[in-house]
Amino acid sequence: MQRSNPEMQRRCQEVIDQCWQLGDANPISFIHDVGAGGLSNALPELINDCGFGAAIDFSKIPCADPSMSEMEIWCNESQERYVMAIEKDNLKTLEHICLRENCPIAVVGDFLEEKRLIVSRGDQSIINLDMNFIFGANKNLFRDYKKPCLLYTSDAADEGLGVDLGGR
Repeated sequence: MQRSNPEMQRRCQEVIDQCWQLGDANPISFIHDVGAGGLSNALPELINDCGFGAAIDFSKIPCADPSMSEMEIWCNESQERYVMAIEKDNLKTLEHICLRENCPIAVVGDFLEEKRLIVSRGDQSIINLDMNFIFGANKNLFRDYKKPCLLYTSDAADEGLGVDLGGR
């Protein structure tokens, strides 16, 4: 759902309010605000929080500016949106509320049992990553801290001053 202006933000908030007011019939299972990092952050976090993987059809992601590259669309935080996890049985309810509030909505993908993030446009694969790679602790990313070395300049050496380069 796009909320690029105050009026659209109000419409989105109306949709969210009407959904939670349905109590147990709330069609929204999970919701995530799209901010810094754009969809490249919000969609993987939502998918991970739901405990699944997902297949995203990039061509279904709405974009008002056709001059934007795929990278700009994927990472652009200026296109503020909400991403939501909706069970298929609840989609019609959400679509009905969005229609009533004149709030755009797009279904961009499906959850997968396999914990992978797959983003494609037609037959072209754009992203295909294991969710553990995105969110797991990769041992290659850790570094051992060693005793810092001190480098001295000739002037500093006379005064006993050093520069700590953090173990480099």
